[in-house]
Amino acid sequence: MTLKEDIQRLGKQARVAAHRLATLTTDQKNQCLQAMAEGLLKASDIIQKANEQDLGVGRTAGLSAAMLDRLALNDKRISAMAAGLREVAALPDPVGRVLEDRTRPNGLRLQKVAVPIGVIAFIYESRPNVTADAAGLCLKAGNAVILRGGKEAIQSNRAIANVLLDSGAGAGLPANAVQLVQTTDREAVRELVQLTGLVDVVIPRGGEALIRAVTENARVPVIKHYKGVCHVYVDRDADLDMAERIVLNAKCQRPAVCNAMETLLVDEAVAKTFLPRIANALLAKKVELRGDDATRELIAAAKAATEADWSTEYGDLIINIRVVADVDAAIAHINHYGSQHSDAIVTRDRAAADRFLREVDSAAVYHNASTRFTDGGEFGMGAEVGISTDKIGVRGPMGLEELTAYKWIVEGTGQVRE
Repeated sequence: MTLKEDIQRLGKQARVAAHRLATLTTDQKNQCLQAMAEGLLKASDIIQKANEQDLGVGRTAGLSAAMLDRLALNDKRISAMAAGLREVAALPDPVGRVLEDRTRPNGLRLQKVAVPIGVIAFIYESRPNVTADAAGLCLKAGNAVILRGGKEAIQSNRAIANVLLDSGAGAGLPANAVQLVQTTDREAVRELVQLTGLVDVVIPRGGEALIRAVTENARVPVIKHYKGVCHVYVDRDADLDMAERIVLNAKCQRPAVCNAMETLLVDEAVAKTFLPRIANALLAKKVELRGDDATRELIAAAKAATEADWSTEYGDLIINIRVVADVDAAIAHINHYGSQHSDAIVTRDRAAADRFLREVDSAAVYHNASTRFTDGGEFGMGAEVGISTDKIGVRGPMGLEELTAYKWIVEGTGQVRE
């Protein structure tokens, strides 16, 4: 069987599974999710042994510390995967929701009802926990899913997928509802995203290169975000203690993720006070500082930021710093260099906050909080399949409701159109 034929086989099997999934009740789906969660916990040692193989290959290949952190699994992370499945089971079923209900003057009753999308191709890198997150969310929303993880996590993904399939099947999971592409051949991605008539939507989750490659080759719709160039702006009326906590959290808590801050903007009115202070705190956490001229006058350790730096997603302990004139300049910088992902203002000035929240064109905008909260779990959606920066359709964290489509149900009493 050729690679093309194998990928087509997965698509055909997923299409059949999607029809079966659409008939499951909420209780049946939840039973599958609970069984899958229990299976992950029982197989924790098996999963970690597979993960150690991936980590060993990654270290030999010279993966960065941040990338290895994304890849690593331990008891805590596997427990979190199981908890995520259980949280999804506890959430309301998104399928069957009546989104709109109207009766026309001629007596026709129209209901706009949420339904499964059908078949989702999910392409991702590094983080093997995403295998469970995507499978669980797609299952609860009634969708079959074809998973294609990165080669750096192939053993981990295989182990997790096998556990999910085996434990789910025992609870009534339809065959092929969750499928993992077994090959690491990049050509498999191109074939997968061209399965028109079999795959309904592609969701890529990873670095900018992956997402652009998927988008350029796809013949089916793609929900995407190219990168997470996130900002924190410290206003002249900020509580500087609060600002320090938010900046350190946004940059350092987990620098490899897409909602981590890449650029710090500081109002010139507080720059002399705040910049030396935050620089010391960031340097203590081994963060490399890059700044504009005004920043470098106040922070000797800062390197000169290039024009390209302002639009770069580092995914590492590197930060850009720019001194700006006011909230207007901060908004202008973000809307020019940002990626429409997540951006925050720290201020006690309600008017400045309102302007920032209204005028920054991003999927998530924050007042006095870290950008690290842009996450399905933190937003109360359970696990997520990614963060969309698209403006048509889904935007922001993609949880259960975002994995449904809708159809119109029309009830009549014999009406015909004149």
